[in-house]
Amino acid sequence: MVNNPLIKAWFALLGLSLGSALLTMTPVPPAVMGGGILLLALIKGRIILARYLELAHSPAWLRGFTIVLTGFAVLIFGLYSI
Repeated sequence: MVNNPLIKAWFALLGLSLGSALLTMTPVPPAVMGGGILLLALIKGRIILARYLELAHSPAWLRGFTIVLTGFAVLIFGLYSI
């Protein structure tokens, strides 16, 4: 069992990247695929912020960056849906 949080985060990022790749191979509508890939990218961004940039120790900063990233992702998805 791995106890290092950075290694756990790395494995999570690998899994989410694999999920994004697998999502592109499924026969789903483009809007669903785009939204799924964007959601997985948002989760990966939060993992990077929390673990690699150590914002897990500062919940206010992590929450602020998460709000900004989520807003950006919603904007991107809205533009993609048009």
